Amino acid sequence: MQNTQSRKFDKQANKYDKLRTHDKTFKYRQKIFTDIQGEVLEVGIGVGLNFPLYNRDVELTGVDFSEEMLKRARQAAKEYPFKTTLIQEDVEMIDFPENSFDVIVSSGTLCGYQNPLAVLDNFQKWCRPEGKILLLEHGISSNKPLSWLQKSLDPLAVKMVGCHANRDISGLVKSSKLNFAREERYLAGNVYLIWAKP
Repeated sequence: MQNTQSRKFDKQANKYDKLRTHDKTFKYRQKIFTDIQGEVLEVGIGVGLNFPLYNRDVELTGVDFSEEMLKRARQAAKEYPFKTTLIQEDVEMIDFPENSFDVIVSSGTLCGYQNPLAVLDNFQKWCRPEGKILLLEHGISSNKPLSWLQKSLDPLAVKMVGCHANRDISGLVKSSKLNFAREERYLAGNVYLIWAKP
């Protein structure tokens, strides 16, 4: 199952790489992934779209199960001054010691996990008590016609790109062990920016 899932993302690596110069979500990334300090974990790091937002003194650990995505991330990391360690692993399978990171970053990953709640609970464990968890995700819209469409197309989205279009991201975070701080929603409520604490 997981090999099938990673192959779906391998096939999308070129598309994501092109987003470096045409990333429509960059303005949202700028709103939430700013002033990040210390030891940082980015899950589902993909091709490294968040690299331009990190301070030069961070120590970045990036995890992704797609070999093709990580090839591009390794190449992109050479353009930035901060220390980067990239790990090819399934975020749902990997484990880090408690209190390992100052900041945990996730952008567009909660749609793909089989058990997103368990992943969020791991964020709580891996993040230091004074740290923060920053999420930029897409999920179920606050617009009823659009949310109906998302629910209807969800099986197709999972089959084609390995992504659930109908997840209630706010609800997941509030149901997890994380402390929900605040959120902002955009594009008919489809884009979620969530600030949380461990």
